[in-house]
Amino acid sequence: MDVSPSVYPGTDSYRSFPAGPAFFGAGTFWSHPPDAGVPAPTSHNGPVTNGGQHELGSGVLGRRLVAVVGKGGVGKTTIAAALAERCSRSGQSVLLLDIEGKHDLARLFGHDRLTARPVELVAADPAGGRAAIRACSVAPDTALLDYLHDHSLGMLARRLGSSGAVDVIATSAPGIKDLLVLGRIKQYFNAEAADVIIIDTPASGHAITFLLGPNALAEAVSTGTIKRQADEVRALLTDERSGVLLVTLAEETPVNETVETAYALEDRVGVALIAVVVNALVPSVPQTNAADLGRLVDDEREAFEAALGFERSRVLRQNEQIRSLGQRLPLPQLSVLRASTQNVSSDDLGDIAESLGKQFGALARSGAKP
Repeated sequence: MDVSPSVYPGTDSYRSFPAGPAFFGAGTFWSHPPDAGVPAPTSHNGPVTNGGQHELGSGVLGRRLVAVVGKGGVGKTTIAAALAERCSRSGQSVLLLDIEGKHDLARLFGHDRLTARPVELVAADPAGGRAAIRACSVAPDTALLDYLHDHSLGMLARRLGSSGAVDVIATSAPGIKDLLVLGRIKQYFNAEAADVIIIDTPASGHAITFLLGPNALAEAVSTGTIKRQADEVRALLTDERSGVLLVTLAEETPVNETVETAYALEDRVGVALIAVVVNALVPSVPQTNAADLGRLVDDEREAFEAALGFERSRVLRQNEQIRSLGQRLPLPQLSVLRASTQNVSSDDLGDIAESLGKQFGALARSGAKP
């Protein structure tokens, strides 16, 4: 993991990347844009720092494709949504991609569900420096049907859909399902569907399998179209404009899994690691004085002191895990406080977005290179 003091240039790197053929190449899968209704990214003049750069840099510290990875229950989807919100406020358009089809991303922005076609979650406001956030669900069966439709095979697509055979074909060999999904993602990347593309991946164990899918196919097939497409997806994942943002809690099991996931992703997939977000931190407990305690009756004082002791022990355990994570995983750490409500509200999401923006800005100014 390279944590040398260097920072990506604050240029609009996405503009220098040619649209080129769609993911699977001309004459194979998806030789047409994924959705004619998704406009190409536009220039924005949102909040900037660091000598004219967006506070997040171009993309997210130079990354146009960001996969958010974490153990189930650590708040991975919330962090993906907050990162999208921060990019939008910084004037960078965002395409959020949901891989699991749970629709939690949509609900965080006040929508019921996502579809296979990008829908607008947040409208652009050029005057206020805000860019649009769009999102869609990416599944292997719909990716296969889209391929058939794009190649004038609509009748075949309808027959497969009505017979229930689509899922059988999409999962006919190890890695095919993941290749279909990643192929769709690369198509969005090549078509410059947004300044930043953020993937809400499956839980970390499944995320490794998901990102390793093309590797398995490339090793199993020596030549031909599938081999070529698998190699192209591997090239996307290892491209300098792609990276992984890890999410964890300051607890022993999530920290252990995060460390294992980080090294697996770097060693086996070859993808760059941007940073690790330690989510839902308990704030430090303020000191109390004798005068305050003296106003409480005995039973109240005992209950209050017990509650304080419990919270302080939580903070101590949390800090121990943060130190352990830093020692075992040489990556920049970003911290997010526990949300004020059990269900993350729009205000909570905005607060997390602001916090991430400030920390990414400080990271960029420090010269740290993910």
